[in-house]
Amino acid sequence: MAKMKGALVAGIVAAVAALTVLGGGPAQAGPDKGDEPARRAAADESRAPDRLAGGGKVVTPLAATKALAALQNRIAGWVADHGTAYSFGSYLDPRTGRIVLDTDAPADVVSSLTGLAGAGAAERQVAGQALVRRAATKDVFHRRDDSPPFYGGGGLYQGGGLCSSGFAVQNSAGTRFAVTAGHCYANGATVLTESGRYTYGTVSNRRLPTVTGHAQDMELIGGQSYAGRVFTGGVTSSSSVPVVSAGGAVVGFTNYCHSGRTTGEQCGHTATSTTAQVCTATGCKSPVIAYTGGTIQQGGDSGGSFYVKDASGAWIRGHVIASSSTTGYVTPWTVLAPAYGVSIVLG
Repeated sequence: MAKMKGALVAGIVAAVAALTVLGGGPAQAGPDKGDEPARRAAADESRAPDRLAGGGKVVTPLAATKALAALQNRIAGWVADHGTAYSFGSYLDPRTGRIVLDTDAPADVVSSLTGLAGAGAAERQVAGQALVRRAATKDVFHRRDDSPPFYGGGGLYQGGGLCSSGFAVQNSAGTRFAVTAGHCYANGATVLTESGRYTYGTVSNRRLPTVTGHAQDMELIGGQSYAGRVFTGGVTSSSSVPVVSAGGAVVGFTNYCHSGRTTGEQCGHTATSTTAQVCTATGCKSPVIAYTGGTIQQGGDSGGSFYVKDASGAWIRGHVIASSSTTGYVTPWTVLAPAYGVSIVLG
């Protein structure tokens, strides 16, 4: 019995050691970018993709799946041949089965890609009905070199530590803040964009087990301009989508996304729990969302947004805080919002 107990304890210690707190440094520590989005009512959460899916039971027509794979292969080939002058984000809307293509590429490039020459008739038909959305662009900016008003999923820097922004919130007075992970930076720290070109804001309201005793991993950054949009696409992408609502995750749903400065936007995540616990060097946090599948977040993604998206935009579910090699962990929106008394900023 003693041997079995010892082996169990050793296994738990090893599992905790394998978890990564996703800061890149010390744990202590819509439209035109110049336009603030107008306030509007949040989208009806009952219409969110993860709720409509009934716990992830989404049946996607085979032709749509094949058309998306063919389109993504063509896009990857085009980028390999022509470089990264344009950004592309593509996925299937789980409600409609339509391909959504976010891009700032000109129309002739888009049509050459969505034409799917050589594919089957059904795949060509699906690709031809793709919803093409023009990415918001202004001058030269991207998630690792953001400019005001700041988006979620962008790179943050302070004192040698890299993290990511999550999403914008506002208090009852209408004052806006950006959310990130509490293990990223200390209260009062002045945070910059990753490039160092702009001041992102000042940290406040830090909550972390080893600092404040809260079983949470979150903090606010304020003092600048923050928009209700989230970066999509790769690590230097300028593509983004508007935030349309925020709510709780649905266990079993299979196409959640996260967005951060290290891995960019990654989707295909399955929520396996909304009552999980994760214990790292900064203490135990609970309840948190656990997810598996897809590309798990990496160091520097900490604080980045976790969401489900459709043709209308991103439905926020929380911000990422830690991972093992197979599982990601997320501070839920349903924990953060009542703790801070904030509402989501819409795009």
